[in-house]
Amino acid sequence: MQIADSEINTRVNEWLTPFFNEETKNEIQRLQNDNPEQLKESFYKNLEFGTGGMRGIMGVGTNRINQYTLGKSTQGLSNYLIKQFPDEQPKAVIAYDCRHNSDTLARVVADVFSANGIKVYLFSSLRPTPELSFAVKELNCHCGIVLTASHNPPEYNGYKVYWQDGGQLVPPQDGEIISEIDTLKYADIKFESNPDLIQKIDKEIDDVFINASVKNGSFMASQEVKDDIKIVFTSLHGTSITAVPETLEKAGYKNVHIVKEQAEPDGNFPTVKSPNPEEPEALAIAMNLAKEIDADIVIGTDPDCDRLGIAVRNNKGELQLLNGNQTMVVMTWFLLEHYTSKGFKGNEFIASTIVSTPMMRSLANGYGVEYKEVLTGFKWIAKLIKDFPEKHFLGGGEESFGFMVGDFVRDKDAVTATLLACEIVAYTKSKGSSFYNQLLELYVEYGFYKENLVSLVKKGIDGAQEIKQTMIDLRNDPPKFLNDEKIVLIEDYQTGIAKNTQDHTEEVIDIPNSNVLIFYTEEGSKIAARPSGTEPKIKFYISVQGALDTVSDFDNTQQKLDDKIEAIKKDLKIT
Repeated sequence: MQIADSEINTRVNEWLTPFFNEETKNEIQRLQNDNPEQLKESFYKNLEFGTGGMRGIMGVGTNRINQYTLGKSTQGLSNYLIKQFPDEQPKAVIAYDCRHNSDTLARVVADVFSANGIKVYLFSSLRPTPELSFAVKELNCHCGIVLTASHNPPEYNGYKVYWQDGGQLVPPQDGEIISEIDTLKYADIKFESNPDLIQKIDKEIDDVFINASVKNGSFMASQEVKDDIKIVFTSLHGTSITAVPETLEKAGYKNVHIVKEQAEPDGNFPTVKSPNPEEPEALAIAMNLAKEIDADIVIGTDPDCDRLGIAVRNNKGELQLLNGNQTMVVMTWFLLEHYTSKGFKGNEFIASTIVSTPMMRSLANGYGVEYKEVLTGFKWIAKLIKDFPEKHFLGGGEESFGFMVGDFVRDKDAVTATLLACEIVAYTKSKGSSFYNQLLELYVEYGFYKENLVSLVKKGIDGAQEIKQTMIDLRNDPPKFLNDEKIVLIEDYQTGIAKNTQDHTEEVIDIPNSNVLIFYTEEGSKIAARPSGTEPKIKFYISVQGALDTVSDFDNTQQKLDDKIEAIKKDLKIT
């Protein structure tokens, strides 16, 4: 919530009181003298929990990641745990990634937990986010924390909270914990550590996690087939180097070439502009290595190892980068094929998000399994598993390069997904096909869905207001046509109402409220607008579709769909 200048001054003065350390007070005074606008940015609001937890720039102030904002959140969480579990000692597990200050901030969180009498398991060094999710259940903890800002720039860090099931916070716990945090003053934070309650963990959890990843991500028996593929892997200076190579080795993949220039964890991410596997530039070094050794697949993971980007050989023999929707569709197909061979029991389901490709629903219908759709963020997919324990979750993902195999990890998991991608390459190659050709075959069978994401960066106070106004304008004056296609349905997830623009009927959307608008056209195009929950961006997700008669028609059909996308972007003025 944005506040007035007078309130900003009140907050600044509070942070100049003796409770705050000298380093913090000196930095505030420096900003007062040298950069008052940055000071305002640092205090004009509180950091909020978004799609992927709490994420922000490191520095002083209520709108920054620092020992006080994280300490206050941890104090509120501690109070909540003690109230919820009065008859037992709550337990928490903490992990952190390669970012600057992640290790020291993790120690601050551990100190606050222990000061409140909470047992803490603290990883001794950096670990992947999916391992933290796994460890929550493995250690029977009441919650888990990971210090990470995923793929954000180096100046960012973050704080993700997991609950007993290993999934991120969802209602009602998230709102209740936030209310608990909001009642606190900074002076209420207990920073005095109780070392007796802090236990370091490492290999004993690593081994169990990696074994579980191999068990859940392996579907092939033939070592000969596995030996026939070459894999290039890059950790993009992140945490995956601690788990992915060993997982692949244990699964029988021996021909793995690690990008040495990016293997050392480094919060500066020196070889890339952004450690984001969604961006082709991030995989450029890996792609060059793959060309040199004639690799079958390139895989890169983000800093906390929950998302992956891949490139595979296309039908011309060239390395082709895939987007998150394409990877998700092929991975889901592979799981469905595997379980088809075993025989469905009738309780299986797959899942994805409202801004991901509609092809997931078509795939589920084709295999006769249930499809569930949720808001953006894997915490909602994890909630499905918790809410429907009688059902069997096979797998699922979202367009932002995340995938989850089964339910042993309750968040997107680039460790197991990396193994799954290699399994698909090996399997399809052994059948005289390929990962890429299988994607095209799915387009022929289920329809050619083509997606495009436009992310508009809007930083700071003015940017936040611009994003807010864009959503207001789209609600108040929605487009009637896009690419000369009539808009026939508008879903407003903020009001929870879907409006049919043809017969003017309305239906309630049975999904929690969120600031998302989705427009559907008469020809099956789908356009979603959504402010990011973790970055200063507004995102537009465009999906168009058409029939693909044969694989040989792919290039011509793709060009037609690309032209559609460009026309829609032009109409929305987001080119």
